Amino acid sequence: RVADSLMLLLVLALSCNPSTAATASPSAPHIKPSYSFGRTFLGLDKCNACIGTSICKKFFKEEIRFDTWLSSRLKLPPSYLLSYSGNYTDDAKSWRLVDITRLTSKYRHDQADKRICTSLLKTKTCSLERALRRTHRFQKLENKHLCHVLPSHQGLSSPMLRCPSQRLLDRIVRRYAEVPDAGSIYMDHLTDRDKLRLLYTLSVNSHPILLQIFPDVEGWPFPRYLGSCGRLVVSASTRPLRDFYGAAPEVAADLALQLLAVLRSMGTNDLNYFFYFTHVDAGTFGVFSNGHLFIRDASMLGIIDKEEGSQLIDGQQEYKDIFSCLTVDCQSAFVSCNSIREKHSLVMVCQELLPKLLKGKFRQPLQEKIDSFLQHCASGLADDQGVNEAVAKLAELLKPLRSCDSRFAYRYPDCKYSDKY
Repeated sequence: RVADSLMLLLVLALSCNPSTAATASPSAPHIKPSYSFGRTFLGLDKCNACIGTSICKKFFKEEIRFDTWLSSRLKLPPSYLLSYSGNYTDDAKSWRLVDITRLTSKYRHDQADKRICTSLLKTKTCSLERALRRTHRFQKLENKHLCHVLPSHQGLSSPMLRCPSQRLLDRIVRRYAEVPDAGSIYMDHLTDRDKLRLLYTLSVNSHPILLQIFPDVEGWPFPRYLGSCGRLVVSASTRPLRDFYGAAPEVAADLALQLLAVLRSMGTNDLNYFFYFTHVDAGTFGVFSNGHLFIRDASMLGIIDKEEGSQLIDGQQEYKDIFSCLTVDCQSAFVSCNSIREKHSLVMVCQELLPKLLKGKFRQPLQEKIDSFLQHCASGLADDQGVNEAVAKLAELLKPLRSCDSRFAYRYPDCKYSDKY
């Protein structure tokens, strides 16, 4: 027993001696996975010929994540896509869906960048910011008030600026959110960097500007603008209307009524702005998770000020330069402001969207009546009263077809206690 005890002590002693014990391979330290953007993916390498930098910290702190980041490989999505689905957090615990979009395709951005260098500096590559700062249009931005800055707006491709008023221009400057101090119609709070970013955004795509100056918290039918980083815009997430073409009849009826209501509100509102579409497709409108329909893509929205009228005189020779054709053919003709009618958007929606949303959804003879009113609306370019009557009768048919249940969270349970629904 004594010998056994001594042998046990010897074994224990040897096992405690690091010089004699067998060497175990050390465990690998836990390394937190990192998400490498690269300035090129975000478009930060092109600033200040970009949208802004207000939300860059969220990206680098991993408080905005692309859906693909939730996979084990943690790879960024392809850079050639126009939009991405993402997740956003303020507390690292609760996440919500967001849309991460580009103003135009990366190919068009690259082509525009090349055009800037070759037309302004006669080189294949250049500093975009230095080249654009030399333009006559940017030099006008040295003036403090936007009424003198524009006609530096004239000739831009954005439908929002086709028929501008001083009131609209003041609103753009006062509510431009990519600056630390907003609220003044004078441009003292805009640095040269801010002016270039604003001008670049308006030249490429006015969508993020519209989201900023007509925010959802004031009741405008746009998704919430969360910020920009380089050439990427982050906003609240919506599903495009095309995803609902196969929806149940009561869902289709509800969305059709919401669509008509949005168009009415864009034509008649407290601020006396008349919004009209120059183009609509299945991605123009989107639906939030609570069933509420919003304008998902505002890039094709024009604005006419019914209070002040248009500052641009039809037939006036417009100033055009490199900013006029960054993403479109700068020789293309624009629609006259005086030719825009209030039924304009209604006819387009009756032609392009409502037939696809409501086709074959209901029993006869109801479906036949719906199709007939849609046809009257779609062919009513020469008859204002006919369009309005057809839309009113269509709404009367659709209203009783809506249901009141939790699928329509934006109006449930209010619909149980209100005649409005």
